[in-house]
Amino acid sequence: MYLPALLKLQTDMALMALNAQTVITLRLLGMSGAIPARRGENARMVSEKQKALIDAWGAGAKAALSGRPAHDIVAASIKPLSRKVRANRRRLLK
Repeated sequence: MYLPALLKLQTDMALMALNAQTVITLRLLGMSGAIPARRGENARMVSEKQKALIDAWGAGAKAALSGRPAHDIVAASIKPLSRKVRANRRRLLK
């Protein structure tokens, strides 16, 4: 594994974790009534995970079956998750 690829992967994963923590905080604040929450947010929070995980698994499987190296497989797997987490963060911050 090349060092630049490893550093990019670590940066992408750290950013996804930070965004996920932001989403969790915003959702908990919404559930507690500290900030306004959209109707159906709790149901959305549960239902969207299934599709995101299926998309992540599919992207990782496609990369693995294409013979990609391990860091590319992990990167492909977290890409759909990162996209969803960023979209949730943007939506909840409105």
